[in-house]
Amino acid sequence: MSAAKDDSTTAAGRLVDRPDAPPAGACEVLAPDDQTVPLVFASPHSGRDYPPSFIAASRLAPLALRRSEDAFVDEVFAAAPRLGAPLLRARFPRAYVDPNRETYELDPDMFDGPLPDYVNTDSPRVAAGLGTIPRVVTSGEEIYRGRLTFAEARERIDRLYGPYHQTLAGLVDATKARFGTCILIDCHSMPSVGGPMDSDPGLKRVDVVLGDCHGTACAPGLTGTVEAELRHMGLVITRNRPYAGGFTTRHYGRPADGIHALQIEINRALYMDEARLTRKPGLAALADKIGRLIAVLGTLDGRALEAT
Repeated sequence: MSAAKDDSTTAAGRLVDRPDAPPAGACEVLAPDDQTVPLVFASPHSGRDYPPSFIAASRLAPLALRRSEDAFVDEVFAAAPRLGAPLLRARFPRAYVDPNRETYELDPDMFDGPLPDYVNTDSPRVAAGLGTIPRVVTSGEEIYRGRLTFAEARERIDRLYGPYHQTLAGLVDATKARFGTCILIDCHSMPSVGGPMDSDPGLKRVDVVLGDCHGTACAPGLTGTVEAELRHMGLVITRNRPYAGGFTTRHYGRPADGIHALQIEINRALYMDEARLTRKPGLAALADKIGRLIAVLGTLDGRALEAT
């Protein structure tokens, strides 16, 4: 990210500084001067602050670790604060801690001793090596040279995962209290071809996948509006295949309570060089399209969505 985009005084928004803010380094919120729309945007996988100890413990080169990132997604959605909505972004990388998982989804084979009974060791994410502390990167390569201790995993979760969700829950609750409803957009990117850990290995992917947990995480009117707007912009869209929505969408999406959550997965080939992890000229055009989508979402009547 350029220095300009990290500057808390840029037009894109200011960094929230509250007494109850999480520890420095966990995440940051780019917020408008005044939130004018019932929208919250979250980018859980665009973090790129890699602890040196993590790199040293990994058997992979830094570039290989970074291929698990949703690189530059926070830039794709950067118009949100300018249009009146907060944008939350994790600072820590997904390969280190994944906030789009349950608090404790862990692979017991990664650890040097037994795990507590409350740990979920049987989820499909754990089986794929992609739990809260991932065992592999998205290409399927093992991350670590040796085993971890549970104390280390718990420290990461307490220090990073917990504050991220504390902040996200606070944004959702405050938006719901202010506007009577909240639309949460969970912002992601996906490789242009399905990887070995995916349900579509080797297959080329569409431009955007919308995940609403098969209609349970938000009103159908929200998914329909996003799909129609993106199709009108010339993008090819599918719903819930191969991504139906992760923990964030399932956990926060409660349309009966006026909280609608939708996951948006964007094909990386549209805006970045996937091998070198560098921006392509298409990023600016894509960010402009997403900005137009955000503007449309800001006009929706969230309460009316509940009747759709």
